[in-house]
Amino acid sequence: MSRPTPYAKDVLVDTDWLAAHHADPDVRVLEASEDLTLYASGHVPGAARLDSRRDLWDPTIRDFLTPEAFAALMGRLGVTLDTTVVLYGDKSNWWATYAFWFLRYHGHARVKLVNGGRQKLAADGFDFTADVPLITPTTYPVGARDERLRAYREQVKAHIETVRAGQGALVDVRSPDEFSGKVTHMPDYPQEGVLRGGHIPGATNLPWAMAVQHDGTFRTAEQLRRLYGQAGVTPERAVMTYCRIAERSSHTWFVLSELLGYPQVRNYDGSWTEWGNSVGVPIEKTHLDT
Repeated sequence: MSRPTPYAKDVLVDTDWLAAHHADPDVRVLEASEDLTLYASGHVPGAARLDSRRDLWDPTIRDFLTPEAFAALMGRLGVTLDTTVVLYGDKSNWWATYAFWFLRYHGHARVKLVNGGRQKLAADGFDFTADVPLITPTTYPVGARDERLRAYREQVKAHIETVRAGQGALVDVRSPDEFSGKVTHMPDYPQEGVLRGGHIPGATNLPWAMAVQHDGTFRTAEQLRRLYGQAGVTPERAVMTYCRIAERSSHTWFVLSELLGYPQVRNYDGSWTEWGNSVGVPIEKTHLDT
C-alpha cells in the first residue's frame, strides 16, 4: 500500500513533537480554546492562554487589533519574529485555527498547529499542568497585514460573479440548517442578532467538521483533496470561506491554504453576522418559511 501524500506545508505538529519541544527557547505555545475554563483545569506546560475574542479584537471597533496593538500583544506573550508559535485548542482547533489565520494575517510567519488539539493531547495522555508560566516580555516590531488572506463584504459581493463564471468558489462551512436558512445560528449558541437566515448566492455548503477524523485530527491530504475537489473547490479557483463569525471558516481556510496548498484562499471574517444584516446584498434560502 502506498503511503499517503504529505500535506502541502509543514504546519502541523503531533503530541510527541510538542512533548519534546514545548520548552524550547524559540517556541511559544498558546492555548486558544472556546471554553476558557479549560486552561485553568490543565494546559501544556509553559503555554499561555489566548482569548481569541478578547485578545484579538479591538475593544471599541468591530475589527481586529491595529498592527501596533498586535505588536504589543506579541510582546506581552514573549514572542519575537523568530519565535515559532504553536497553537492548540478545543473542538478540533476551531479557535486555534482562527488564531493561526490571525497571526498569519498580521505577518507572523512561524506558526504551527497541534494536530487534533486538546482532544488528541488528552487522548495521548499528555502531561498537563495548572501552573501559569512567567513570561519575559519582548519587543515585537510593528508590521503590515497580509490582505491577501482576508475578504471584505464588497469583495465577497464581487466574488459572486466570479463563482457564477466558474472561476471561483465560495465555501459556507456552517451546518446544513444554517445554510438553508432554517436557523440563524448553531444550537445552544448565542444569537448574534442576525436578521436573515440563508446563505450567500453561489455558496457551496461543506461543513467544517468534514475535514477532521473522530479523534480531532485532520483527514489525509488525499481524502481532503477528494472532498473539496468533488464539490468544485479546486486549487485553480479563487476561494473564499465564511461561517457565522469566522472561527469555523478559519478551520476550512487552514485546510485549503495550509494543508492542500491552494494559492488563493481568503477568509471572510465578517461572515454571516455581517452579511445577514447588510443592506444591499443578496441572499439565498433553500428552507421554506412556514
